[in-house]
Amino acid sequence: MNLKDFIRSIPDYPKKGILFRDITTLIKEEKAFAETINQIVEKSKKYKFDKIAAIESRGFVFASAVSYLLNKPFIMLRKKDKLPADVHSVDFELEYGTATIQVHKDSINNNESVLIIDDLIATGGTAEAAAKLIEISKGKVSAFIFVIDLFDLNGANNLKEKGFSVESLMEFPGH
Repeated sequence: MNLKDFIRSIPDYPKKGILFRDITTLIKEEKAFAETINQIVEKSKKYKFDKIAAIESRGFVFASAVSYLLNKPFIMLRKKDKLPADVHSVDFELEYGTATIQVHKDSINNNESVLIIDDLIATGGTAEAAAKLIEISKGKVSAFIFVIDLFDLNGANNLKEKGFSVESLMEFPGH
């Protein structure tokens, strides 16, 4: 099954000049979604990790299913002010401004290894912020697994240059 066939490309969304890679067409097809989860699980077998984290919000779709199948705890990395208890926060740059992601302070114990899953890597700013959150929490990043790598935006390479292991299921150009 070629998972790329299930990704819809939408030009000029959310703004002119962006070619949006839509995963809703992948997850609405049960066989394609199941194959996606199976491929993430297979790639995860290369790594040792205690917990799985995902970046809000589309990453939750994939990571929660993988967490269930692997019987690993699931950690949500959320946008600012979405978590009710004490949090660690990391601010980061986006193309159009800044953002903040957070994790509960009690989500990760000292030296726990965390696999981070997300739907897509573009420039890598959000993924780098996620790694900082794990490190602030005294954990370590085992690896990143993305469903889609927008390879020409260089985010995966940026993460690799910083010493992180990075996997993806498929690649598309970012523009």
